[in-house]
Amino acid sequence: MIIKILADGGSMKPGPALSQKLGPAGINLGMVISKVNEATSEFKGMKVPVELDVDIKTKTFKVHVASPPVSALLKKELNLEKASGDHKNNVVGNASIEQIISIAKMKHPNMLAKDLKGAVKSVTGTCVSLGILVENMNAKDAVKEIDKGKYDPEIKSGKTETSQEKLKELNYYLNNIKEQQEKAKQAKLAAEAAAAATTETTEATAAATTSTEAKTPVKAEEKTVEKTKPAAKAKK
Repeated sequence: MIIKILADGGSMKPGPALSQKLGPAGINLGMVISKVNEATSEFKGMKVPVELDVDIKTKTFKVHVASPPVSALLKKELNLEKASGDHKNNVVGNASIEQIISIAKMKHPNMLAKDLKGAVKSVTGTCVSLGILVENMNAKDAVKEIDKGKYDPEIKSGKTETSQEKLKELNYYLNNIKEQQEKAKQAKLAAEAAAAATTETTEATAAATTSTEAKTPVKAEEKTVEKTKPAAKAKK
């Protein structure tokens, strides 16, 4: 019997759904929780797909762990709480090629990519929708550079460690980008507030004018009455 679950890496807790599935099979729930947490300990803070291969006859089980989605691995690697809601205008991270290679090596067995370079390109492509730069570049441009062979030495050697100096440079660049984004955001908000104020003033003026016109009585046209001169008296 195969039971599929989505566990919290390294911190799975008992739940009614799992108890209902394992209870009738006579499998010790506490032991399952312990084994799953042990198998997913390297994925703390992430949701991890897990399959339990349960043998009802022998009351034994095996834990098979699939690595989390690339997006989850990227967020964990870069310490991101969430991805960008607007990847075109909101950058949230800046990954090194070594960090990309590390995730690619982890996910390659589950990918259609024929080699590690293809897996690196795939992971870099995922950065686009998440609002993550790669080596200070838009992820689309980074893919082009990978195609040109710029990072072939790192990929061929499977390099996954990023120097502290490089990380500082990447963070410095990212912080500058975020400052620019914040300034642009504040400028946009100020422009919207000014436009709203102008519209409100215009509407208020129009309303006041309409109200004044409604209260002012319309004078009736004065008719000019032509007076008839009395006839002159006849001379005797």
